[in-house]
Amino acid sequence: MPYNMKELPIEERPYEKLEKYGPKALTDAELLAIIIRTGSRGEASTITASRILNIDRRGLAAIHMLDIKQLMTINGIGRVKSIQLKALAEIAKRLSKSTSIEKLCIDSPSSIANIYMEEMRYHEREHFKVIFLNTKNAIIGDKDISIGTVNASLVDPREIFKMALSYKAVHLILMHNHPSGNPTPSQSDIEVTKRMVKAGNVLGMDILDHIIIGDGNYISLKEQGLGF
Repeated sequence: MPYNMKELPIEERPYEKLEKYGPKALTDAELLAIIIRTGSRGEASTITASRILNIDRRGLAAIHMLDIKQLMTINGIGRVKSIQLKALAEIAKRLSKSTSIEKLCIDSPSSIANIYMEEMRYHEREHFKVIFLNTKNAIIGDKDISIGTVNASLVDPREIFKMALSYKAVHLILMHNHPSGNPTPSQSDIEVTKRMVKAGNVLGMDILDHIIIGDGNYISLKEQGLGF
């Protein structure tokens, strides 16, 4: 029969272990156990946490993909715990983005991809985003332009450059995700890039890149010479 948390040796209890050794010493299951606090009747919260992690090979990342109702199908996870887990996933995503912006200089496709990877890789539909930068290539804002298949008819340069002016941006970076996880650009992606670069040239505002986010990987159309 599974241990109750109180029956575990003190050095193996997640709360005490974190307090003594720090958060890095805990497994994913132990960290989750602290968040969900209690398991179902007769089992430790670490068992319930392991059940979440074993949904598929993605482990913790699966929390991003599952909605509240799907999480509630897991034994020991009710409505409140499902909401807590989704809130935790969103906090993790926002922390990753804000920390990256503070530490990274936007001087390469990899630096911008690292900032937005965790935010965009889990979307189940394509999200087209424009990132606004100043003269020092520092991010001063970003905006989701469309959700759905990226094509020229959905991307209006007039609206995008109007936003850029409101941010007082000098440079722009285009970005969207491929839900398949494969960032290989489509012909439509290339056409959107060409249209935006042409409009930017007319207005004196540079499109620095168009980056496609996959599942942990990315492609820079600028590096590939596609649309530029």
